[in-house]
Amino acid sequence: MKLILKWMLLILIMLASLKSSSQTVTDSTTIRLKKPIARLVIKDLIKGDGDKQEIILLGDKINILNQKSILKDSIISNLDLQINNFNSILFQKSNQLEISQELTKKLQLDLKKQKFKNKLTIGVGVITVIGTVLLIN
Repeated sequence: MKLILKWMLLILIMLASLKSSSQTVTDSTTIRLKKPIARLVIKDLIKGDGDKQEIILLGDKINILNQKSILKDSIISNLDLQINNFNSILFQKSNQLEISQELTKKLQLDLKKQKFKNKLTIGVGVITVIGTVLLIN
């Protein structure tokens, strides 16, 4: 037990003889740095501020690019819709053209039939007139 007391006393004396400093809070907290270290700290601070601004600008740029992408997608979908509408109109016009061509062919055929009937009627009429004239004479 005596040995432990001696060691404790020795440790206390050693601790009391050591120089120590405590941090006290004062109104002006200044840290003094050597010039080369201060320059490096200032460069790092400036670079850090520049990096923060660059991050903000890059975020804005990303937002603008996302908006452009959304706008391009809407334009593309609008153009696809217009293409589909034009294709539908083209299909309807081609169907109308086919129908009008078929009607034209039918009308031409009917016209030929009617002309043939008219010629036949005129021919029968002429033959009838010639036949009656011959029979009368």
